[in-house]
Amino acid sequence: MRRKEKEILGREEMESIISKANVCRLGLSVDNIPYIVPLNFGYRDSCLYFHTPKVGKKMDMIKTNNRVCFEMDIDHEVVRAENPCDSSMKFRSVIGYGRASLLDEIEEKRRALDIIVEHYSGQVNEYKEKMVDHLSVIKVQVESMTGKKSGY
Repeated sequence: MRRKEKEILGREEMESIISKANVCRLGLSVDNIPYIVPLNFGYRDSCLYFHTPKVGKKMDMIKTNNRVCFEMDIDHEVVRAENPCDSSMKFRSVIGYGRASLLDEIEEKRRALDIIVEHYSGQVNEYKEKMVDHLSVIKVQVESMTGKKSGY
C-alpha cells in the first residue's frame, strides 16, 4: 500500500469492518473480462458465504475461474473543503483475495445460510429443504486481505 499511514494491519480491525458492512462486492474474471457484483454475505473463520440462484453469470464464471477478489467499505463521509480539490472522503475498507467453491450438501448450505442471516439479523432461521435445494451457496476461502482507513 502506497499510503502506509492509512493501512490497517490488524486482522481484528479488518474483521470488525467486515462485521459492520452491509454489502460485499465480489470480483470475478474470465478470459480477461472482469465482473463485479454486490452481494449480501456472511463471514466466519476466514470464509465468506453468498447465496445465489443455481444458474447465472456468477455461477458460470466461478466454474471457469474460482479465483476471486472482494471489497467491503463502511463509514463513508465526504469531508468538504472550501476548495473542492482539497475535499476528501472518510472511510474504512477491506479488500481481499480467495478461492470460491460451491457448497453441495444441504447441511453445509444451511450452516452457510445461518451465517449470512446472522450477519444481518443476529439470529438463525429454519430453512425448508426445498428452498435450500433450489439455491446455490458460494464459499470463498479468504487467502489474503488488507484494510485501509482514511480520516479515522
